[in-house]
Amino acid sequence: MITYYSNKIFNLKKNNMKKLLLLVLMSGIISIAFGQDQKTAKPDKAEWDKKIKTELNLTQDQIVKYDALCKEYDGKIEGLMKDASLTKEVQKEKKMALKKEKEAKFFEFITPEQQTKYKELVEKKKAEKSSGSQ
Repeated sequence: MITYYSNKIFNLKKNNMKKLLLLVLMSGIISIAFGQDQKTAKPDKAEWDKKIKTELNLTQDQIVKYDALCKEYDGKIEGLMKDASLTKEVQKEKKMALKKEKEAKFFEFITPEQQTKYKELVEKKKAEKSSGSQ
């Protein structure tokens, strides 16, 4: 009789351990999946910056100015997004204003041909983004 109940308890513990292990594995898989989405933002930006430099055929002087401009505005945007006193809508509006300001400063040191090419790249990126999200 005692061995019967001890076997029952052992089997319950064994089943609970299996369930716990399964739960831990599923949690790990889910956290990895969500983590992948967040990690793709940085490589996309680096890829975009590289594309701008190569497609627009920026000179070394323009590259130095572009990198400084990106660093300045990335810092401003990051600070804006961390400001908890702003609503998401206000953050988005201010972020768009900063992006337009950055673009205006960028256009100050690139040629009209490069500006045209840049606008084409931005439109292409917007088209890809909107078709990819549907």
